[in-house]
Amino acid sequence: MEFFLCVLGMVMVVEGLPYFAFPERMKFWLQKIVEMPDETLRKFGLIIMLIGLFIVYLGKS
Repeated sequence: MEFFLCVLGMVMVVEGLPYFAFPERMKFWLQKIVEMPDETLRKFGLIIMLIGLFIVYLGKS
């Protein structure tokens, strides 16, 4: 559980960094995301998840 909380905390730091460092650019990109079709966002999400799984696999081996 301790490892999970550390990982969750790091994810939150990485996710929050762009909003802290570049708030005006994030508003621009969020507007672009809102305009994207759902299918494009699904494909992008799937690709990001697969990359994440691959990184976890590399870290565990």
